[in-house]
Amino acid sequence: MKKIIVLSAPSGGGKTVVSNHILQKCSNVEFSISSTTRPKREGEVDGQHYHFLEREEFERRIANGEFIEYEEIFGNLYGTLKSEVERITAKGSVVLFDIDVKGAYSIRDEYGDDTMLIFLQPPSMEVLRERLEKRNTETAVQINRRLNRAAEEIYLSKDFDYVIVNDVLSETLREVERILEI
Repeated sequence: MKKIIVLSAPSGGGKTVVSNHILQKCSNVEFSISSTTRPKREGEVDGQHYHFLEREEFERRIANGEFIEYEEIFGNLYGTLKSEVERITAKGSVVLFDIDVKGAYSIRDEYGDDTMLIFLQPPSMEVLRERLEKRNTETAVQINRRLNRAAEEIYLSKDFDYVIVNDVLSETLREVERILEI
């Protein structure tokens, strides 16, 4: 297994479910917690789901070179602190990322051959729309923005190590297990 596993998918593509499966199956894998300026959603815990930062704090950390990668998405900043990777690798654990495609490429640029990129592709844009609507966390306008972004992410995923069409969850999980040899 590589030292760094990056799981990417459009919003609603199944990253969280697949990430949780990997974490349950592999005691030597630890999740890298991203930072964001977006508001907490109901049930989210700071330091568990994200490091929730004020925009000024996030920008200060950018200026100090503390991020491996960061991006502004729909008006909110998201990024990966170098300290997160250092914290996990210092224990000898494998780092698991759940980030967008551009962030995945930044991670691979930083860590090279130690990185494996896996993209979860929805079976269709219609299925992705249904998944986003069922979450009931966003407006129709926000869902349409996410779908437009999803089309771009699917295109950009062509250079990932693996692309898995996430149609039937049990098959997707078996494929991830096969790839990671778990």
